[in-house]
Amino acid sequence: MGSSASKAFNPEQDIPDLTGKVIIVTGGNTGIGYATIKHLTRKGAKVYMAARNKARAGAAISALHKEGLGPGNGEVVWLELDLSDPRNAKKAAKEFMAKEDRLDVLIHNAAIMFGPYEILPDGVQEIMVVNVISPFVLTRELLPALKKTASQSDSDVRVVTVSSEGHRTMGAVPRFRTIEDLNDECNHSLLPIFMRYCLSKTANILYASELHRRLSSDPSSSNIIALSLHPGQVNSFYNRPWVVRLHLSGVVYVLGLPTTVMPDVGAYTSVFAAAAPVVKREWEKYGGRYVMPVGKVVKPTVGLWKGVMVGRKEVTVGEEWEKEWVEAGKELWEVIERFLEERGI
Repeated sequence: MGSSASKAFNPEQDIPDLTGKVIIVTGGNTGIGYATIKHLTRKGAKVYMAARNKARAGAAISALHKEGLGPGNGEVVWLELDLSDPRNAKKAAKEFMAKEDRLDVLIHNAAIMFGPYEILPDGVQEIMVVNVISPFVLTRELLPALKKTASQSDSDVRVVTVSSEGHRTMGAVPRFRTIEDLNDECNHSLLPIFMRYCLSKTANILYASELHRRLSSDPSSSNIIALSLHPGQVNSFYNRPWVVRLHLSGVVYVLGLPTTVMPDVGAYTSVFAAAAPVVKREWEKYGGRYVMPVGKVVKPTVGLWKGVMVGRKEVTVGEEWEKEWVEAGKELWEVIERFLEERGI
């Protein structure tokens, strides 16, 4: 869905000068995250590439310089971040705030897509820790910097969460009342490994919506905008290490051409959400919402044909659905908070 819609948006023309802005992009050493950093730094932003592996981050930063990042552009700095443990997210936030006194944009881009079902030492499956819980902690710990920046005149502070249209494959609005709900193996599905990813991406949307609701209710953060997005169908697999190792890059690249866009274009929606002036100008339209390529606000729905399945009941997308969606977001927030409190994180 990203190919044709993305052509109307061009970061070079549609994003203002970002000189002086400080941005964090998680998982920025490859794919959409890498391209997002490239677009933002070319407009003058200082971007922290939050990634686990120093060598890979360094190689990515060198590649950005080779692609034209230089005098007149912004700056890229590595920030160590391992999302497999929320304690590391807390540590990364502290390290960032020891270096910077402002944060204009936080982009949650890093995610696990496919992987075996694995319960980590804290008792939650890996994909939910990496895709949902650690980003929750990172935002929470960075709130002082976000709020401080938001208090300044002409500020434009945003928290952007990259999600997926995969959430629509869920059979019903998921409810997250307990840790067991976070640990759903999705064995009811023909493809549990994919459905676990979709579950985490649904949680991302719920989280972004609830985050915005909470920020809006606090005078110290009411002008911070949180939103989620689907980047489109992006061919970001052709250069993955295992693909390169098997000498399949060319094959994967060609196979993806008819239906996907390359990461440079696939990053357009992330860049739009992070820096397009219209998002601030029309904050009531975009705040807490789910955005498609590029800049189109749509309702996130699951099991949508005639309506949405909520439990065993089908409801139309209206007031009742909105109520169920908000309740699911609150439940997710509360179960993560309890989990973190019990573990002293």
